[in-house]
Amino acid sequence: MRIINITLPALFLLFTSLTAIAAEAPDSCRNDLEAASVEALTADEADAMAEAAAPDTVVINADDELPMCCFAVGPSYYRKYRGPDFHFFKNTTNYSIKPYTFIQDQTWVGIPVFIAGWIAKSEKKAFQQNYKNSNTRIRLIKYNFHSEVDNYTQFSGIALTAGLKMAGVEGRSSWPRLIASSLASYGVMAAFVNGIKYSAKEMRPDESTKNSWPSGHTATAFVGATILHKEYGLTRSPWYSIAGYTVATATGVMRVLNNRHWISDVLSGAGIGILSTELAYGICDLLFKDRGLLMNDLNIHPDLSKNPSFFAISMGLGFGNKHLVLPDFDFEGYGVEHDDKPMSLEFGNATAVGVEAAYFFNRYIGVGARLRVKATPIKKWSAFATDEEIIMKEKFEATELWDGVQYLRLKVQSDHITEFAADAGIYFNLPLSSRFALGTKVLAGRSVMDDVDVDGILKGFKMKRVNGRFVPTDYYIDTKWDYINLSATNSFKFGSGLSLTYAHKNSFSWRVFLDYDYASKTYTASYSPLKVIEEFAPQILEQFEGYNWNPAMTFKSSIHKHLHQWVAGGALCVSF
Repeated sequence: MRIINITLPALFLLFTSLTAIAAEAPDSCRNDLEAASVEALTADEADAMAEAAAPDTVVINADDELPMCCFAVGPSYYRKYRGPDFHFFKNTTNYSIKPYTFIQDQTWVGIPVFIAGWIAKSEKKAFQQNYKNSNTRIRLIKYNFHSEVDNYTQFSGIALTAGLKMAGVEGRSSWPRLIASSLASYGVMAAFVNGIKYSAKEMRPDESTKNSWPSGHTATAFVGATILHKEYGLTRSPWYSIAGYTVATATGVMRVLNNRHWISDVLSGAGIGILSTELAYGICDLLFKDRGLLMNDLNIHPDLSKNPSFFAISMGLGFGNKHLVLPDFDFEGYGVEHDDKPMSLEFGNATAVGVEAAYFFNRYIGVGARLRVKATPIKKWSAFATDEEIIMKEKFEATELWDGVQYLRLKVQSDHITEFAADAGIYFNLPLSSRFALGTKVLAGRSVMDDVDVDGILKGFKMKRVNGRFVPTDYYIDTKWDYINLSATNSFKFGSGLSLTYAHKNSFSWRVFLDYDYASKTYTASYSPLKVIEEFAPQILEQFEGYNWNPAMTFKSSIHKHLHQWVAGGALCVSF
């Protein structure tokens, strides 16, 4: 990632130079103003000038002290620049703007988002789709998803900010202040990300390198999105913020789909990106003070009684159905002793991560959608696999097939049932005040569940019948098969929920929620303990020709369940 590779000394040098430019600008401006013989305006003349001024003209009263730095049409008023703006070192200042303060710039929302990623590290593998699972029938994304788009979308926020600025769309800061704030943001982010990456040494999901947590791409994307949010989302329209954070979120999602990051990496990266930008802007507020400011925020605190629309990133804890007991497998004619007890599964509490957005037509009703990934752990699944491995080895050791085995074991590929859900519907809002609101919704959508696998792995030499006895050949095999697989049908789902939203500041809001979902699914367990014989010793199956079963068969057990599930959690919202 190019931004992160920029050395901190170089960033500091450039940042210091830009700050010096901003500090020196007032003296040159003062000299220009002193050289011009400016006469104080009378009150009537000032009023006449105000009436003649364009709508975007700021009038300075005759009694006011002349600004230290003012690139203006006349010595007594400031006119916004019109047309493309390529004056990168022109520190224009609008002195009708109230200076920002360090505390005003800090929302601290990045800290809980980072902590959410830290907490999710314990469940990171639960959210990884197993693309190599041949039993999975339907996926949300194409097989072996791969895209390079995230390498470019990470820079979309800063690119859009620079593009708007060059096009002459005035935002929060002048060019020198914007450049200094941006460089400081990326510098602070780079220090945080690299410092954590190479201390934590988290292995990536594709097992390429040990620098997974946190995600640098996501942090870069959220730095750009937060710069766009501060420069244009807060001063002109919250739609700039929505656009920036939507693309930044998509960048993080693509990092997961590309198998380059865990969801925990993306959450923590997003938190670092937001926090780094707020800290950098706060530092620049201390250094620049009122120099280089062009616009103030439209409204520091979002008003939920007027603007309840939102875009949210959420995390929660799921609970509901705790047990699943499947009927006996049909082992009739199997010919091998086996524990015929029903397959009983016990589930733990799920971890849920999602994004949600709604647009309100008025203060009470709107439409929206939600995407959520929920991973539910199966308790004692690893212990179950260990017991099955002992049984499988005993079967082989009792026969002459053991002579060809060099390595035989079971591997748990997934010990979580992962649900991918997409919903849409009607949202309701009940304002309690400008800063508090109750909400509810009625949703319908689609639920897709990934499978749970235990794979068998066998390495050795293929067996061949010689004189009525099986002996190893010179043909080496290294094979893997689905020893046991648990799947669930994809189905429609219905949901609702309650929420309480608190308007924080700078268009950010916090939300606590309790969601309910209902779905009807059929669970199927597929059991293939000796399927490897088809490749390892295929001649064994010849004696079973004409029968309706053989040792390599797959046995199934199914049950239909009505699922009632709850998710309680919190969300960070961008209100608009």
